[in-house]
Amino acid sequence: MAISTKRPLPPTIQRTPVEKARHTDRWTEIILRAVSARVAKRWRFVSFRGKDRGEWRGVVDVLAIRKDTHAPAQPSLKRGDLFDIILIQMKGGTAKTPGIEERLRLRGVAKYYRAQAVVLFEWDRGRTTNFFTLNRRLEWVPSTCLDIFG
Repeated sequence: MAISTKRPLPPTIQRTPVEKARHTDRWTEIILRAVSARVAKRWRFVSFRGKDRGEWRGVVDVLAIRKDTHAPAQPSLKRGDLFDIILIQMKGGTAKTPGIEERLRLRGVAKYYRAQAVVLFEWDRGRTTNFFTLNRRLEWVPSTCLDIFG
């Protein structure tokens, strides 16, 4: 009788809904950075993570920022003193699209910081990645990474 040296396969990993959401959230950010890196050469992405790299409070998940190299309108400022800012909210898996309350909050934050755009990035594993921008009527308009960061 021969002794088998093969190891048994591990059982299927069962995750709680919270663990699934955290896993999807991390991968959504990784995919956002990977897709954007091809186009957004001068942009830097700042992620707002809480304890254990999980989601944190607030409506903005990622901030995209770069130096504005145009001549500023104020004579006391020089080229490169100002920044271009884009606010990004990420949704992964089966997460719902932001409702009217969240869109109003995003618009309020964008107005406060004078952001160029508010972007929604959706990622569904193996299916799709989509970019949307928030227009003046608080509607999500389909967009592309090149339109946003190009």
